[in-house]
Amino acid sequence: MIATGVSRHHQNFKEVIHSYYQLTKPRIIPLLLITTAASMWMASAGRVDPLLLLVTLTGGTLAAAAAQTLNCIYDRDIDYAMERTRHRPIPSGKVQSRDALLFAIILASLSFTLLAVFANLLAALLAMSGIVFYMAIYTHLLKRHTTQNIVIGGAAGAIPALVGWAAVTGSLSWSAWMLFAIVFLWTPPHFWALAMMIRDDYAKVNIPMLPVVVGEVATSRQIWIYTLIMVASTFLLIYPLGTAGVVYGLFAIILGGKFIQKAWELWLNPSDKDLARSLFKYSIIYMMLLCGGIVVDSLPVTHYLTASLAENLNWVI
Repeated sequence: MIATGVSRHHQNFKEVIHSYYQLTKPRIIPLLLITTAASMWMASAGRVDPLLLLVTLTGGTLAAAAAQTLNCIYDRDIDYAMERTRHRPIPSGKVQSRDALLFAIILASLSFTLLAVFANLLAALLAMSGIVFYMAIYTHLLKRHTTQNIVIGGAAGAIPALVGWAAVTGSLSWSAWMLFAIVFLWTPPHFWALAMMIRDDYAKVNIPMLPVVVGEVATSRQIWIYTLIMVASTFLLIYPLGTAGVVYGLFAIILGGKFIQKAWELWLNPSDKDLARSLFKYSIIYMMLLCGGIVVDSLPVTHYLTASLAENLNWVI
């Protein structure tokens, strides 16, 4: 009997931990951390302090987790109404809103303290601004009221790039803002592709996502336009900013070309949910690999090899 009671208590404890973990929407966070890390590598010219990297990524994780938890509290009504979100911790009754709010405050406080003490105040303030923007601007003001919700709200997801740069340099350069702009412009095609897949869910709860309001044809056209602008913007890190090189350029050309192809295919067949799903999945891979290209390009060994290659080519010529 005692053993059974202990086992049940242990199981309940694991369920509680899992519920709080689910509040943070953990699948969203890794991509935010990848953009943060890429920004740090570029800012440090490939010489990232491992401790600073760990601190910044931990602080970013805590800030993102706090923002997502607050979002779960605010959107608990529509989460309950939509089939795919009905089993989240708050609408399912596994976690009370008051407890979730306390959890979010603790996460945000830990994030700010960690970044302010071990990185710098600018990085800490930027992380907090991400939480405020995501909740006050996107979730409260935009999400339920305008088709431009994800366009403007995308700034919240782009802030981690600024956090990473600020953690390394203590300031924000044009290159930092360019990384911010790339993620900002990437967000609409990424999210609208998802919205086209689950359009009916958003329509059910009266969320004015672009496919719900203007339809699939107009949405696919907007995805095409934003994709072209976003891909073009990735090359500004090479010229005129000069903070990325040939290796990154190859990544940008190959990955961007594929993104444009998929956006074009969707524009030609806007009602094909498989194409929307394919674009959505590729957009995630695109951002991960583009950030990987930034890291590889910034490494000192890459600079050495490209410089040596250029010197040899000049000698041959």
